[in-house]
Amino acid sequence: MRSSGRNSNRNYRGAGNSRDDRRQPAGRPRPEERRYGQGGAPGGAPGGSGGSGGSGGGRGRQRPAPARSREYDAQIEERNRARHDKPPVRLPKTFGEQEGERLQKVLARAGLGSRRACEELIEQARVEVNGEIVTSQGRRVDAERDEIKVDGLTIAAQTHLFFALNKPAGVVSSMEDPEGRQCLGDYVQNRETRLFHVGRLDTETEGLILLTNHGELAHRLTHPRYGVTKTYLAAIQGPIPRDLGKRLKDGIRLEDGFARADHFRVVENTGKNYLVEVTLHEGRKHIVRRMLAEAGFPVDKLVRVKFGPIALGDQKSGWLRRMTNTEVGQLMREVGL
Repeated sequence: MRSSGRNSNRNYRGAGNSRDDRRQPAGRPRPEERRYGQGGAPGGAPGGSGGSGGSGGGRGRQRPAPARSREYDAQIEERNRARHDKPPVRLPKTFGEQEGERLQKVLARAGLGSRRACEELIEQARVEVNGEIVTSQGRRVDAERDEIKVDGLTIAAQTHLFFALNKPAGVVSSMEDPEGRQCLGDYVQNRETRLFHVGRLDTETEGLILLTNHGELAHRLTHPRYGVTKTYLAAIQGPIPRDLGKRLKDGIRLEDGFARADHFRVVENTGKNYLVEVTLHEGRKHIVRRMLAEAGFPVDKLVRVKFGPIALGDQKSGWLRRMTNTEVGQLMREVGL
């Protein structure tokens, strides 16, 4: 009976101790925050026992808890990150961003006016996309793929560049010159895309020359089949006969065949100094100089003032300007693009 009572008392005390172990007093760290000293007990105590002081013996002594490995800490950190870093919500296509840009925004960026002014162009049925006249304001387009026209003129795609240069005398009509002379490439440095010139001008001839990266347009502008005219102002010494214009239009025999002018007129006359205008669609080398020299009037100075529908105007010598979308549209219509 004593032994049973002693055993029951021992069991009761053991049960009580286990309940006390589960209870966590206020202010003590949570289990995952505890740190173990060399003795293995919480808080760095030199030892610890799961039961009563003397009765537990060697069985009550706890072994030092092993330190957590870096791999285990990394796994915990990964789980915490996955818990808070939620994947982005994928909205249905109907709520997502629609493809393309609004038509009036593309027109405004092309320099056709404010967005409100471009909306009025659409309302007036002056805008067409891929051959279809657009009257609704909600139309979305791709400026690089869709063909957009206003009043029949094509709006240039943003990937194409078009420039007009007033070439000074002495500049070589090439983008690079192996001899190191001044050339057209000196005026278009730091461009993102490679440009090439449309047609040529003699080294000593000044005036309008076009630069672009639109290969098909450049090809058609210089091909005789499309007959794009070029207009020149030439300074010559007179007096000149009245039939000079007729002779130039009828054709002047040159070593490489006949050359004919489309138009001729006297612009200015001061004493023996004449300024004449010659328009022709041929593009042979030195064609204007050779025609006038063969007619008996060598050229002192030559300036190209017009290329198709594009005029030099008051653009200063050596200045490069970006062509407007209206001008580009006129060029494209000139060659059927």
